[in-house]
Amino acid sequence: MAKATARHILVESEELCNNLKSEIEGGKDFTELAKEHSTCPSGQQGGELGEFGPGMMVPEFDEVVFSAPVNEVQGPVQTQFGYHLLEVTSRTE
Repeated sequence: MAKATARHILVESEELCNNLKSEIEGGKDFTELAKEHSTCPSGQQGGELGEFGPGMMVPEFDEVVFSAPVNEVQGPVQTQFGYHLLEVTSRTE
């Protein structure tokens, strides 16, 4: 069974999500931006979501987490909660 670990930043607008992605690509620290901007409680842990398998997160997450390259920030990914930047930190098949 596939497993992955990931971290994310959840914000209310696509514009802010894109701005944060640009900051990360420019060298800003994902963990610090998550602590500062994420509206998810996981933001206080730098956006860390821990380990999970398929079906444990919303479908939009699963699609990215189990297909995107590891250690590459993806997004914005829209869910019913808002807009996410996602980074898969590890994955096993």
